[in-house]
Amino acid sequence: MPPEERDDRPVVPCVGAIVHDRRRRLLLIRRGQDPGRGLWSVPGGRVEPGETVAEAVEREVLEETGLRVRAGHEVGRVRIDAASVVYDVADLACALLDDDAVPAAGDDATDAVFADAATLAGLACTPRLVETLDGWGVLPD
Repeated sequence: MPPEERDDRPVVPCVGAIVHDRRRRLLLIRRGQDPGRGLWSVPGGRVEPGETVAEAVEREVLEETGLRVRAGHEVGRVRIDAASVVYDVADLACALLDDDAVPAAGDDATDAVFADAATLAGLACTPRLVETLDGWGVLPD
């Protein structure tokens, strides 16, 4: 492979959570850190050493929103190119363990909401979030 096509950046395993409440609203957080600081996205983050992707996504949702979830199947994957690394994000469907719980921002999230389609349309989201979720068939009602 020619040198200009080689990518020696480390790949960082990450997770994202696709969480709907009983009204089919989607759980979103406003990112407090880069990449995407200030933009809305699904909860998630890095997989820590020794964690499974299921453990990581359950931990991240709890840290960022205070909600307990059970990880399910992988919905899709995205790769996010950053200056020095590539984030390989496995997005998992997650079930709420308490349907009446209300999200509260924590950790590196500055806000957390369950968004319906109209609310989502008015939010400044991370690049290609809405198109990706639409392609996976997981947008809110």
